[in-house]
Amino acid sequence: MKNILETITKYRLERGWTEYQLAEHSGLPQSTISSQYRKDMVPSVPSLEKICNAFGITLSHLFAEDDAPVTLTHSQKILLEKWSKLNKEQQDILFELIDKMHC
Repeated sequence: MKNILETITKYRLERGWTEYQLAEHSGLPQSTISSQYRKDMVPSVPSLEKICNAFGITLSHLFAEDDAPVTLTHSQKILLEKWSKLNKEQQDILFELIDKMHC
């Protein structure tokens, strides 16, 4: 699975932006950006949309593997929104559950 925070960092560094500058360009509080990195949390969908707008890319582009666009369904967007509210331990538990369900 693609590490979204690493991807955001890549785009940020390509532009020579600090976390503070990303916050300014995206309209998000700098504390929100810092918190996401400190807690290793995927931003919420609305935050991701603001970050993508700052970079001038789409959500599909952000999630694309090898620059191949991805289109998220409504259900996938809801799932990502809920995922972003889980802490690391909860995410690990969910992965374990999914692994057990996967045939």
